[in-house]
Amino acid sequence: MTVAALSLACAEHGETYEVGGVVKKVDPEAAQVLIAHDAIPGYMPAMTMNFDVADPSLLDDIRPGARVHFDLHRTGSLLTIRAMHVVEGAGLAGLSGAGGAGGAGPLVPKAQLDPAPDFTLTSHEGGQFTLSSLQPKAVLLDFIFTRCPGPCPILTAAHASLQRKFSDAIQDRTHLVSVSIDPSYDSPKRLRAYGETRGADLEHWTFVTGEPAVVAGVLEDYYVGTVRQDDGSLEHIVITYLIDPMGRIAERYIGLDVSDHQILDDLERVLAESP
Repeated sequence: MTVAALSLACAEHGETYEVGGVVKKVDPEAAQVLIAHDAIPGYMPAMTMNFDVADPSLLDDIRPGARVHFDLHRTGSLLTIRAMHVVEGAGLAGLSGAGGAGGAGPLVPKAQLDPAPDFTLTSHEGGQFTLSSLQPKAVLLDFIFTRCPGPCPILTAAHASLQRKFSDAIQDRTHLVSVSIDPSYDSPKRLRAYGETRGADLEHWTFVTGEPAVVAGVLEDYYVGTVRQDDGSLEHIVITYLIDPMGRIAERYIGLDVSDHQILDDLERVLAESP
């Protein structure tokens, strides 16, 4: 299999993808690694993401700039790297084929930021809402539904807690948007009640819904796959997008284990880069 090739293997519990990518940051204490990974056909596009590793020792010989192959296991919305090896890279002490001693290795170019797909839906106040109307603010965009029994209320409460930590400068230039993935049920009134119950500051946060076909297009644009279970519940990937003031996707956060500190740092950075 070539470096760019990816395979999907069905596991007893969940699925495992073989993925290639370039390491951007290594955090052994948190057992996480930031990787600019290749596209995973049928699941998600190429993007830069933080991943948990099953065993911190997997990061022992991993350095920023290294090209790696890794086995990414998915169970529901949880993503974990279970195996990883270096293909090529920088500063790979103790690895054969890493180049001459002291060599800097290949430079990793800064990835071009993708434009955030625009959309027009209905806000929790019942009026028309267009994503691009928020420019030049930064946007935290996530996907929830009000009948969600698990991750959605946790995500919304976490973002409400994060919102309360915004400085005045960040709050004035940042807006949160939550798209319902269950538009047939999630009316504007239900979305408003959901947000208020979980402490959202609705002056700086909009919950949106719309015609199911239109919402489906938004979910497709943002690679938010959903599966309707036999009991009527929805399974979906938990993802939050940070969109910069120029309407570009600056960061993608998968899952619930993303620290407020990381998001605040990223917000400060994108706002500073777009005065």
